[in-house]
Amino acid sequence: MGGVSYLDPTINLPSAFVQRKIGVVTVTYNSAAMLDEFFASLNAQTHSEFCLIAVDNASTDGTIPLLHAYSGVEKLVIANPTNVGVAGANNQGIRAAIEMGCEYVLLINNDVVFNPELFAQLVQGLADLGCDMDTPLIYYMDPPDRIWTAGGRFEPRLGFQIYHRGADEQDRGQYSHPEKIDYAPTCCVLIRREVFAKIGLMDERYFVYGDDVDFMYRARQAGLVMYHLPQSKLWHKVSGLTGGGISDFSFYYNARGRALFLHKHFHGLVPSFWIMLHILQDSTRAILHQSFRHARKVKQKGLRDGKKVALEQLSQ
Repeated sequence: MGGVSYLDPTINLPSAFVQRKIGVVTVTYNSAAMLDEFFASLNAQTHSEFCLIAVDNASTDGTIPLLHAYSGVEKLVIANPTNVGVAGANNQGIRAAIEMGCEYVLLINNDVVFNPELFAQLVQGLADLGCDMDTPLIYYMDPPDRIWTAGGRFEPRLGFQIYHRGADEQDRGQYSHPEKIDYAPTCCVLIRREVFAKIGLMDERYFVYGDDVDFMYRARQAGLVMYHLPQSKLWHKVSGLTGGGISDFSFYYNARGRALFLHKHFHGLVPSFWIMLHILQDSTRAILHQSFRHARKVKQKGLRDGKKVALEQLSQ
């Protein structure tokens, strides 16, 4: 890493911390109801060379006491006094993992459960496939055989929107072979530490939603290689902590992230073209479905704010 320190100077590492191969970074926010199953999955791992780095975003539900009480593996708890967002909290965890000397960083949600072999399989996958990142086959928690994502890709003809392979399909073995992919949500991705030296950390301007899209797009543009590893399996309580896909929160931040991404990575009339298509699509939905009118207003505010954030950066 050329001697560069990524560590936040406000974070105090335990003096006796043993170097681990994997720094497991998870971001908590009022996650108390999710942690028992997450801890159980950690405790069951056959690959023991890892430490847990839990970054909490000002939880008020008892999450922090549960994190401190957990003694299953070596851990570091970073308790933020305010909510710095998913991207900002992930960056705190990534910096700490790098400072500890971890070879890999595993970004993982805590509203998940996974098999005992997950960590071992992901590490072996990087070695066998010679890739920079890999990700498991991710199912919905209910029903447990329905696929949430088998990796994904960017769609250039749709303004580089993301596409989840296998979304909502029943698993019939159709994604049973490792495949090179362009995109994976950071619900669970194992990343070599060198990746961050090449493309940087997460863009904290996204706060939530879109930070993973931006990171994976930068990795793609830099020629880094990622694989979907179907023998590794994980079950996700989708949107269990953010209100789901039909909340004002998700409408706003998804739209904001979309506008920020387009104005950050593309120039000229390209961002405006794709955003105008979004607005026209939403306007049509609002005409056909009166209940969508409020959502349209929330999303349009998100689009305006995302553009503003991107242009502020460009003007500096």
